[in-house]
Amino acid sequence: MDDDAVLGAELAAVVAGARRRAVRDGDRQIDTAHLLHSLLEHDSEVRAAVGGPPQLARLLGYLVQRSIGYGLRWQGSVEDSGGLSVLPAAAVRGPRDTAGWSPAAAAALADARERAHLRAGTRVTGIDLLAALTSDPGSRAVEVLERAGVRDLPARLEPGARDCAEEADAREL
Repeated sequence: MDDDAVLGAELAAVVAGARRRAVRDGDRQIDTAHLLHSLLEHDSEVRAAVGGPPQLARLLGYLVQRSIGYGLRWQGSVEDSGGLSVLPAAAVRGPRDTAGWSPAAAAALADARERAHLRAGTRVTGIDLLAALTSDPGSRAVEVLERAGVRDLPARLEPGARDCAEEADAREL
């Protein structure tokens, strides 16, 4: 399947929003915090999963502060939790073309695709991407979530991840 078919219009809009945010912030790469911010703007299920209005407001506040100071320490650096080699910065044509993506963001997109595949979904959902973003404890998205007090999100998303793992185990038998 091509990326548009796998992502669908909603997630394609999230990716486009993350790309615009990175350019506007003057960042060399799209990172997991850009994806998280765009995901929260575009997906009501993700907003609901994050928690109630106080948590969501605090989280959006941290994400907005990113471009006015909080994230300035990230400018010019590459988000890499150590799991992947650094990717070159270039114009991004699509999610499978990961040039211009931080290694952690590229890994999150790949993980979201795998989560959709394991649940036999035809499209990646916002929850798939959110679960993927929270699975890397060294990512900028997780750092922002923790600073906003959203620490139990991976545990709340765990039942879906557990279902995916059980389906993968069943296929191997």
